[in-house]
Amino acid sequence: MNNKLYGNLIFELSKQGRRGYSLPKNQFGEYQIPTEQCRKEDAALPECDEMTVVRHYTNHSENNFGVNNGFYPLGSCTMKYNPVINEEVANMPEFTSLHPMQPEETVTGALDVYDTLQKQLSAIAGLSKFTLNPFAGAHGELTGLMIIRAYHESRGDKKRVKVIIPDSAHGTNPASAAVCGLQVVEVKSTAQGYVDVNDLKGLLDDTVAAMMMTNPNTLGMFEQDIPEIAKLVHECGALMYYDGANLNPMLGASRPGDMGFDVMHINLHKTFSTPHGGGGPGAGPVGVRAGLEQFLPKASSALSIADVKHIDFADEDAGGRISVGGYHGNFAVLLRALTYILTLGRENLKLVGPLATLNANYIKESLKDDYLLPIEGLCKHEFVFDGLRDKSTGVTTMDVAKRLLDYGYHAPTIYFPLLFHESLMIEPTENESKDTIDGFIAVMKKIAEEAKTNPDIVKSAPHNTPIGRVDDVLAAKHPVVKFKDIEA
Repeated sequence: MNNKLYGNLIFELSKQGRRGYSLPKNQFGEYQIPTEQCRKEDAALPECDEMTVVRHYTNHSENNFGVNNGFYPLGSCTMKYNPVINEEVANMPEFTSLHPMQPEETVTGALDVYDTLQKQLSAIAGLSKFTLNPFAGAHGELTGLMIIRAYHESRGDKKRVKVIIPDSAHGTNPASAAVCGLQVVEVKSTAQGYVDVNDLKGLLDDTVAAMMMTNPNTLGMFEQDIPEIAKLVHECGALMYYDGANLNPMLGASRPGDMGFDVMHINLHKTFSTPHGGGGPGAGPVGVRAGLEQFLPKASSALSIADVKHIDFADEDAGGRISVGGYHGNFAVLLRALTYILTLGRENLKLVGPLATLNANYIKESLKDDYLLPIEGLCKHEFVFDGLRDKSTGVTTMDVAKRLLDYGYHAPTIYFPLLFHESLMIEPTENESKDTIDGFIAVMKKIAEEAKTNPDIVKSAPHNTPIGRVDDVLAAKHPVVKFKDIEA
């Protein structure tokens, strides 16, 4: 392969005067752009011929790693297979040509999609009604907490300003609570990785608005004391919030509404199949139990970002609109999710949770002699190792993750959750075959053996990627994102 085309930036391939395009003959006449809208100098754009451009971006596209070209065991993210039919439906011109400001009578098909999906999610979650407005999981968390705040304030109970969150929670939980103007109270976990009920009891009083829980939790363990926790929280007048980021293994097994949760969000892009690497796209629909429907956001009621924290909850449209730029959320993601649900159907959707659980436990049990398993027992969709079992090699979790890249696998989530020093979080998802999983297990075992016999090859990995090991701290603190900075 020509490294000049493969390893360089498009700016470095630029030659003054070269063109990779031709414009059609002007059929619209000449028009002057207002001076105040014109650049003072030409944009610094690369000048390349067409074949150079095509080869450059084609070669770089082969560096992208996704579920369509390899195993992607990224813990807590559920990076599952995305059927092509989902993309075909999401790209139908009947949907892509719609505008959020169109009159409702012209978008009845899209509104039917919205209504059908929210009913499907309500059935899956065991709740009364969903709003599909939120654009992401964290956006859903904020919306759910706003609903909870609205519920309490509608009853004149304005002293409830605290949200109890487990120490193993996703970082977005406390962030969402803070953005909503609520105070975060941390509840400890037991040595087995569950919420410490005794610690929780001492935190409950009439200032608590809600408790947020992820189930299965971030360690991949099913919280066993949810009935007691829900009873305690409800008895003190607070509501239960379910973070649905880990809903994948629950499909076909249990429903949050049946557990006693009042409000929840679902990460559609995780559980219901939308490619979301790199931070998007996403969707975080929020569902509520019966009696809370009136606090859901109103899709047709305008509300600016500045107004979000100053809603008049006595108003009949208290929920407002929380999706700026569109009334019905990230619609293409909603289309993909509905297509996925309808394609699987009721019976096959019930297989998702059990298969995800089976795959995760198979990997865990196969590797626990080589990697330190801090919490024994049945996990759900994911689990966490605390690095290699043999600590004398000096090989870290980071080293293992980098070495995996040499063997063609995406690295699992590392150094999260923060409960363990060398966390290695693995989630295989339900769609992976035993052959794929066996291959991954074999490579993980090989790396553990390399750590003992040739630790330097692991510590200096990766060796087979276009870019070797980078200084992660320097890259995070001082990223070089402009070509002119590289030249300097």
